Amino acid sequence: MSRVCELTGKGRQVGNNVSHANNKTKRTFLPNLQNVTLISDSLGKSVKLRVSTHGLRSVEHVGGLDNWLLKTSEDKLGPTARKLKRELKKAPAAA
Repeated sequence: MSRVCELTGKGRQVGNNVSHANNKTKRTFLPNLQNVTLISDSLGKSVKLRVSTHGLRSVEHVGGLDNWLLKTSEDKLGPTARKLKRELKKAPAAA
């Protein structure tokens, strides 16, 4: 399972551990991912996603999952979020 946020696309980064003697060894910085259940108001259902804490704060700031998905481009979203976004676009047209 890859360590990538399904909403923001934030993934692992590579850097160096630097010792006091200035020795450098490779290391990875992993995002703080959480398994969360977010509720879609317009679809009327809840969705389980693997989201970074930064992504979760962004969703709350924008005003919910629906607003976040409509404002974000599809190339940054994961497969589950893309599917949700397509469902959101179809929902107002069907209603």
